[in-house]
Amino acid sequence: MISRETADRLASAGVTWQPREGDRFSVRAHDLAGEIFTLASMVVEARDYPSGTLLAFNGTTEWALDSLPASNALWLPREDQLRELLGSTFRSLARSSWGGYSVLVEIPGQPERAFTHEDPEEAYAAALLALVQAAR
Repeated sequence: MISRETADRLASAGVTWQPREGDRFSVRAHDLAGEIFTLASMVVEARDYPSGTLLAFNGTTEWALDSLPASNALWLPREDQLRELLGSTFRSLARSSWGGYSVLVEIPGQPERAFTHEDPEEAYAAALLALVQAAR
């Protein structure tokens, strides 16, 4: 799973989130920073309203939290979601010789470039950040 710091860098770079079942997120409030939630219709579901998306916490009697605006949540995208966001720039994921992972991408106008990390999701996220920055 990517770190909150990486997720925050993605959000700050302009990577947007449309909440869907199965998505992982953290609440931006400091006292809940260590909690990871997963959108699931039986526990936490995204409810769209004209005023914005609310994340509704169903049946969570232990929490004093009924819902919160999606803008107060920090999306923690999964490997498949990060790969999908890379789109046609993605070339490969390989295990590196030192035990980590290397994501190879071809950003338009640049030579192929590898992003490595011990966690494949972090390697994907680094590649996505480079892609977003190149698009600016």
